[in-house]
Amino acid sequence: MRYQRAEFPLKLEGRDAARNFFAGCFADTDPTCESLWVAHVDQQARCVHLSRHEGDETGADFPLRSIIADAAAHRSAGIVLAHNHPSGDPTPSEADCRATRRLASAAEALDCVILDHLVFAGTECTSLRRLGLL
Repeated sequence: MRYQRAEFPLKLEGRDAARNFFAGCFADTDPTCESLWVAHVDQQARCVHLSRHEGDETGADFPLRSIIADAAAHRSAGIVLAHNHPSGDPTPSEADCRATRRLASAAEALDCVILDHLVFAGTECTSLRRLGLL
């Protein structure tokens, strides 16, 4: 797991901004291993904290407690998630959907919203929000 603090007031407002940002994050990772990126944003959609959770060829850990602890520590108004599928299929799995719903329920107690969860596979990207799964 690697944590980074966003150095600039980067805005992750909207799917396209988030997609472009996370595409850059995945460009620096091994495409054969799954990674989960979590961006915490403030009320103006500015990234205030970014974390990466590394996995392997079969999946990445979804550290719900750690994500919620970060949301509380950084007073996040929203969270944007992104992970990759080394298989090349950007379709969210049932496990992806279930974990995201659990996180959304936990975040709600902090008045924090899951803004989107993007699944990358090669050059393709799927948004759980756009699919109506959030």
